[in-house]
Amino acid sequence: MNRRFFLSCTSLALAAAALPRAALAERFGITLSEAEWRARLSPQQYAVLREEATERAGSSPLDHEKRAGVFRCAGCDLALFSSAAKFDSGTGWPSFFQPLEGAVATRPDPGIFGARTEVHCRRCGGHLGHVFDDGPKPTGLRYCMNGVALRFVPG
Repeated sequence: MNRRFFLSCTSLALAAAALPRAALAERFGITLSEAEWRARLSPQQYAVLREEATERAGSSPLDHEKRAGVFRCAGCDLALFSSAAKFDSGTGWPSFFQPLEGAVATRPDPGIFGARTEVHCRRCGGHLGHVFDDGPKPTGLRYCMNGVALRFVPG
């Protein structure tokens, strides 16, 4: 690999990471203005769900939630994950091996430190976290979610 090739690849990766999410625009059933989202969500929820921030590992009480129930989107209240699919990944974020059918969607999340797969709510587009292929059986997937993006309903 020569220097010119390396610099070209690095420049392309940085440019891809800087693309506005509008370039990956999707249509969602619930669309609100920025002001409406800010009124509906706490500042931390807004940062995660609408600006794709990540909460600090170990900060969510939902990581330790063990009751039966459903984890719902904090933005639009769509049921996303069953407690039956939750497991302790040891990462400090609530983790699941599969979402409820039709609840989430994914898209590539290019970044300077490597590509990941972003997970978002199918109905409102809220950023939930990322999915990785190092989870338990039966799926082998780990949906690593921001607890602040979720709301737990026991049941």
